[in-house]
Amino acid sequence: MSMKWKRKILIDNPAALDPVQIEQDLRSGNHVIVQFSHPSYYESIPILEEVDELCARYDENFGMRFYAHYSLSFDCDTLLRIPHVKMLLLNSLTRAHNTEALAKLGTLHSLSLGIYEQENSDILGIGTLRSLRILNIVSGKKILNLQYFKEFYHLEHLHVGGKVKNLDAVGHLEDLNYLALDSISKIPLHFINRLRKLKNLRILLGGREHIQEIEENEIENLEIIRVRGFHDLTHIAVFRALKRLVIEDQIQLQEISFDPKMKALEELSIRNCKGLTRLTGLEKLPVLRKLRIRKTAIDFDSFINQKLPCSLSAVEFETFKSKVDQDIQQSLLTLGFQPWSSLDEGRG
Repeated sequence: MSMKWKRKILIDNPAALDPVQIEQDLRSGNHVIVQFSHPSYYESIPILEEVDELCARYDENFGMRFYAHYSLSFDCDTLLRIPHVKMLLLNSLTRAHNTEALAKLGTLHSLSLGIYEQENSDILGIGTLRSLRILNIVSGKKILNLQYFKEFYHLEHLHVGGKVKNLDAVGHLEDLNYLALDSISKIPLHFINRLRKLKNLRILLGGREHIQEIEENEIENLEIIRVRGFHDLTHIAVFRALKRLVIEDQIQLQEISFDPKMKALEELSIRNCKGLTRLTGLEKLPVLRKLRIRKTAIDFDSFINQKLPCSLSAVEFETFKSKVDQDIQQSLLTLGFQPWSSLDEGRG
C-alpha cells in the first residue's frame, strides 16, 4: 500500500444525491463520503438505498459515514440498508447498539470505528472484519481486545488507540504497511520487529520514554507526536531506511544527534520541542533536502554555523519572536535556502 493521500469530499446530510457529480469526483481521484449526523435525515426516505446502489457500483473510494447522533445511540441495524458498503465510518459517536450487524457486511474493505461508549470489547471478533485492508479503531471506556488480529490476514493500514489489551497481536499483521499507535502508554513495542513490510509508523499521545525496543527496520516515515515523557532518540540510527522524520510536542527531549550516517533521510521536521537545545550530526544526512525547526531552544547561530549537508535546499527556523524570526528568515534567504513551503510537501 502506498502512502498516497486522497482528498475527501464529504456530502453532508443530503436529501438527494447527484450521481453525475459523485462519478466526476471519483474519477478525479478523490474519496467521496456520504455522511449523516442524525436519523431524521435518513429514516423516512430511501436515501440509504440510493447510497447502497452507488456502493455496489464503485470501489472503496466511495463510502458512508454516520457521526454525532447526539443524545442518541446509533442503531447499527441501519447498516443492513447498505449491504454493499466497502468504506464505512462510524466515528465521533457516543453510543451504538446492535453492532453485530457488522457481520452482515460482506464487502467491507475499510472501516473506521470511534464509539466512545462501545460496549463490545470483542467487536474485532466479528468474522466479516477479517477481510479488512484498512482499519481505524479507537476505544473509549471499554478495553478493546486485539487478540483477533491473529486472523486479519489482509490488513495493510491500522490506526489503533485508547484502552487496549493484547497489543502484541498486531505483530501477526504481516502485510501491514502503516501503523499508528494512538494514546497507548508504556506497552512494549517489540511486536513491531515482526512487521517486515511496515513503512509508516506514527506514535501519538500516550506516554513512553523511548522506542528502543524497535530493532533495525525498513520504516520510511516516522512520526512521534505529543508522547508524554519521551526524552530519548539516541536509537534513531536503527531506522536505516528512514526518509521522513517528524518530532512534535516533546518538551522533555533535549538532544537529537545523527550518528552514524542515515543515508535515506530527506525530510526532518521538529516542532514545539521547547527543551531541545542540541541538533547535531546533520552532516551525516547526505540526502537531506528539507529541514524545519520551530519553537525549540536551539540557538540559531550555533545551528547555522555547523556543517550542513550539500543536499539541503529548504530550511525553516522559527522562534515565534517576530523580530528575531524576520532576521533569521533573511539570513536563510541570503545563504540560498528556500522556504519550506516552496517545495512540494508530499502529503500536504
